[in-house]
Amino acid sequence: MNFLVLLLVIWVEKFSSGRRRIQQDGPWLRWLARGDAASPWQTLALAVLLPVVMTGLLLMIIEPLAYGWLALPVHLLVLVYSLGRGDVQEALGPFRDAWRRGDDQAALHVAERDLGVTADGEAELLRRVQDYELWQAYQGFFAVIFWYVLLGPLPALAYRLLALSAEHGQPAVAERAAQLRHALDWLPVRVLAASFALVGNFAAVSRAVLHDLLVWDVPALRLLAGAGRAAAELADPQPGEPGAASLDQLWQLLIRAAVLWYAAFAVWILLL
Repeated sequence: MNFLVLLLVIWVEKFSSGRRRIQQDGPWLRWLARGDAASPWQTLALAVLLPVVMTGLLLMIIEPLAYGWLALPVHLLVLVYSLGRGDVQEALGPFRDAWRRGDDQAALHVAERDLGVTADGEAELLRRVQDYELWQAYQGFFAVIFWYVLLGPLPALAYRLLALSAEHGQPAVAERAAQLRHALDWLPVRVLAASFALVGNFAAVSRAVLHDLLVWDVPALRLLAGAGRAAAELADPQPGEPGAASLDQLWQLLIRAAVLWYAAFAVWILLL
């Protein structure tokens, strides 16, 4: 059933508007905002652990019914909700157009407006936008799919709620949520880096990330960015069309990695 859910997620993501209707964060964000800033762990328990436990109880009740098929729509709703917010390619569109034209001021403006990315120079800006593309694809899709395949919908839901808490919570809450999210990022980001090596330049990825592979304190974004650039064999940041094309190279790398993950999961199911 899990593989069927993953296929349905692609359909919902690519061929319907269901994702935006499902990902309604308003009530949950208001619940998070009512938390006590002096008790960040208690706030996280109520905002993250409580919804996860309630979802788990619901699944325990309905999974024995109808040979488990009643749980399928719940799995699908939870997984779609747990995906990232927004469309990465759509968000990158204005920046890509400005960079292709060579309009540096427009590129700086749209990067800050649409992506929340700032930089002091052109080369640094393109690198940060490349990091943004890799990170949004990872945290919005790969991390969620990883935990769903490994342990089911509950860790996937916990990952998204922690990500939202780290982004929208009060400072003390956001700090604790980021710590927990780092723990949940440690394994999937390394699996994705290994996937990049398999679908890209294996030797370059090994040189770029091998020394950091087992280091706990290395930020997930740093490891991901190093592996992605090495796998895609990106040149130094360039103006105009070559620089814009680097974003397409990274996107194609991400697509190949996603196909690899789906193929590996399908083989795993056949062998069980």
